[in-house]
Amino acid sequence: MALALLGSAVTILSTSLGAVPALAARGISRRAKDVLMGFSGGIMLAATAFSLVIPAIELSEQRYTSRFVPALLVGSSMLVGGLFLHLCNRFIPHEHFEKGPEGGKGGAQLRRIWLFVLAIALHNFPEGLAVGTGVGSQSMEIALPILVGIGLQDIPEGFVVALALMGVAYTRAQALRVAVYTGLVEGAAALIGFFATSLSVGVLPWALAFAGGSMLYVVSDEMIPESHRQEYAREATGGLMVGFVLMMFLDVSLS
Repeated sequence: MALALLGSAVTILSTSLGAVPALAARGISRRAKDVLMGFSGGIMLAATAFSLVIPAIELSEQRYTSRFVPALLVGSSMLVGGLFLHLCNRFIPHEHFEKGPEGGKGGAQLRRIWLFVLAIALHNFPEGLAVGTGVGSQSMEIALPILVGIGLQDIPEGFVVALALMGVAYTRAQALRVAVYTGLVEGAAALIGFFATSLSVGVLPWALAFAGGSMLYVVSDEMIPESHRQEYAREATGGLMVGFVLMMFLDVSLS
């Protein structure tokens, strides 16, 4: 439980910490923004593969003699995780900085800043879920790389989000509050993932794969398209590869 609270605190503090330097910055170039987003996406991709999907397969193989069943179990759980995020994006009103409004019809009744909060919260929920399920495994080999990797990628993410909010006429105080709110959502998701996996060991492979599918959806649906929207796609790809390799290194060295 102490480790679960630590994981929740790390996700909250990392996002908030990343937003603090943005309060003093005058702005950020589109190139730097795309590189940072690519870097975050690379960490999430590697965390999905090495820290969530592979452990889920290995845990399933310990329970089933057939190799077909673990593959089916993990694959279906990933698809359910992606479907869950798709439905959230479709029915929860929110607004992206680049793509504009999306989701249900209730968006017109909310202040625009809350639509941004909901968009970032949907983006961050799978990350918190990954941290919580990793900690819920009660295995430091699984939990530590996820905790360190997600904590690292939350810092540039919080920085970019705060700058983007100030770029659409919100104050520094409002930008910092949004970063804290979205960090709280991520921390809450970590606790949800922890309690779900700690209630039953049998849930763990499903939960790890579900979190992996959710993160894969976010990277494919939002982070890669957003970072490749302008003319700095190559720089964003470089950032993604650096983030991927860094997370792979953390997973191998810390597990």
